[in-house]
Amino acid sequence: METLKTAGLKKYYGENKNLVKALDGVDLSIKQGEFIAIVGKSGSGKSTLLHMLGGLDRLTDGVVEIDGTDIFKLKDDELTIFRRRKIGFVFQAYNLVPVLNVYENITLPIALDGNKVDKAYVDEIFKTLGIEDKKFKMPNQLSGGQQQRVAIGRALATKPSIILADEPTGNLDSKTSLDVMGLIKVSSHRFNQTVVMITHNEEIAQMADRVIRIEDGKIFGGDICG
Repeated sequence: METLKTAGLKKYYGENKNLVKALDGVDLSIKQGEFIAIVGKSGSGKSTLLHMLGGLDRLTDGVVEIDGTDIFKLKDDELTIFRRRKIGFVFQAYNLVPVLNVYENITLPIALDGNKVDKAYVDEIFKTLGIEDKKFKMPNQLSGGQQQRVAIGRALATKPSIILADEPTGNLDSKTSLDVMGLIKVSSHRFNQTVVMITHNEEIAQMADRVIRIEDGKIFGGDICG
């Protein structure tokens, strides 16, 4: 089953001599449960692509479909709700709310939607991420690796269709990076969760099921990892 699809995705900035083609006709197809790494050098278009997939910026042309919904046909308020329910984000900077404890941070997207927390599922997330003893800690009481685990938990909490991870290990040392990547992979498989991650780190990328390379706004290859 296809979770995410793009067709002819373009994002241009400027015009005439100043025209920059950040994305220049990207076609992607990602199945449910796949863990995809998108790699590319700085300026290759990988961050722009992730922003387009998450509906964080408007495209110039093309289509982005998540679970069959063309997200850019939604009105702004509809897109906001769709993102909250269908897309989980994991950022390099964690983006935890400093005045909320770990449990409150993880369940925040559910609370914003006014829904009841699936306690058994959330407990399973805590167990999978190894932070059962951190539930009532504040973000400033956690290490960087622990904060990133909380960010992963928050992304999983709403059972989204897809998780988008933007350099999730960028602020972590090499050992913690591998630990966090292992958790992302385990979480992806345990919860049958589709994950799309951008990274410049080739070693990290090889932990994904498939690696897609982007250069000058165009996609090259889709290697299956061993």
